[in-house]
Amino acid sequence: MGGQNKTLIFKDKPIFGLDIGSSTLKIMQLSEVDKKTCKLQAYGVGKLDHNAIKDGVIEDFDTMAKSVGELFQNKIVGKITTSRVAMTVPSNHTFSKVLTLPKIKPSQLSEAVAMESEQYIPMAFADLYFDYSVIETRKDDIEVLVVASPRKIVDSYMALARMLGLEPIAFETNIGAVARLFEKQDQHNAVPSVLIDIGSYSSDITIHDKTMIVTNTIPTGGEMFTDRLTSSLSVSQEEAHIIKTKYGLSKSKKQSQVLKAMEPELEQLVKEIKRMIRYYEDRGDKKSKIGQIVTMGGGANMQGLSEYIINSLRLPVRTCDPWQNIDLNKLQHPTQMERSMYVTVAGLALIDSKEIFS
Repeated sequence: MGGQNKTLIFKDKPIFGLDIGSSTLKIMQLSEVDKKTCKLQAYGVGKLDHNAIKDGVIEDFDTMAKSVGELFQNKIVGKITTSRVAMTVPSNHTFSKVLTLPKIKPSQLSEAVAMESEQYIPMAFADLYFDYSVIETRKDDIEVLVVASPRKIVDSYMALARMLGLEPIAFETNIGAVARLFEKQDQHNAVPSVLIDIGSYSSDITIHDKTMIVTNTIPTGGEMFTDRLTSSLSVSQEEAHIIKTKYGLSKSKKQSQVLKAMEPELEQLVKEIKRMIRYYEDRGDKKSKIGQIVTMGGGANMQGLSEYIINSLRLPVRTCDPWQNIDLNKLQHPTQMERSMYVTVAGLALIDSKEIFS
């Protein structure tokens, strides 16, 4: 979803990404070296009071602005050289749908998408911002991915940016940013894949086949794993976090207890992946099969998670490293624990200004 005021004058001015998560803020600016490699200009992560946001809408602007200000002042490695920002909006508060429409003139497509989308989105279309991308054009019809977000959510993010003296030029769902990063990395090789971005309190799941096909968000995340361990093992939050990060689902004295505690969340995750794979493989006359599962985000670090998913789904699993194609440019390296946290903001930072100002 691009900004509303477009200009061609500053189309080559750089952009930085700002990812507002459920408990952290991440920031990153990149510059492209070639088609595969980018040079890192700046990055950072800071804490966020999740009470400042309710149902996806920023309500406590002072608290949020203070958190972003502290990130800029104290937590950035390198230097942000632009005021133009691309921001995420939460995937669990957006709507996405693949539509099949009769083949029509490009000039008529936007109106046709809007009219068709109204049948599937449980909100008044006047209360939404929407965007779409063409997945495939065939002889008689066209397949389109539609993404819509409530105006009150996007407007609150826009107001925050302007309060901070920033120029908001693009808004994108978390999973949309993650998909861009995935497409940039050369490992995907056009294999139909399931992408799973495991955040603190939710997980975004998408089927990707050259582009996003279908997405969904479920209330399963890293902090919920910690909460399950805290309750089941009768330990503190700190102890549960250590057990989760150090041992996870891998072999240990507490393996059976840990698995039992986390199983409800894990089963929900696997059930949703199966449902989405079934939808993809049954749709239309498609004969493609899912070839891999790619985990990403902070929650993907948990020991033994990939093995659990492999055993449940009988598909290869790998973890996406957001730093794979980034030249660190002599900047301090992120810690091993922080590396996976930057997957969404790295996807945002990869936005080409030509995508927006064209």
